Amino acid sequence: MYARMSTLQASAGGIDRLAKEAEAAIPVRLPGEKGILVIGDRQSGKGIAITFWEDEQAMRESEEAANKLRSEIAEGSGSEIVGVERFEVLVDQRG
Repeated sequence: MYARMSTLQASAGGIDRLAKEAEAAIPVRLPGEKGILVIGDRQSGKGIAITFWEDEQAMRESEEAANKLRSEIAEGSGSEIVGVERFEVLVDQRG
């Protein structure tokens, strides 16, 4: 399994807008996507979205669509995209 981690920066107190925009985008499932986790720090406004992928190819093939969704979430929430990183999942004990 693979994961893409997107870091966004909202204004202080803007994390709720970021969460709302991310939640609205969740129904948009891309081929090979295995789920999403969104976490945030209300004080700093930092938000992180981690999408999980069945394999590296599915993650790579979703890049264009993911870039579009990420930009829409940032624009809709008044946030800035700080970074995007990709990882192989080494241990997964969710559910």
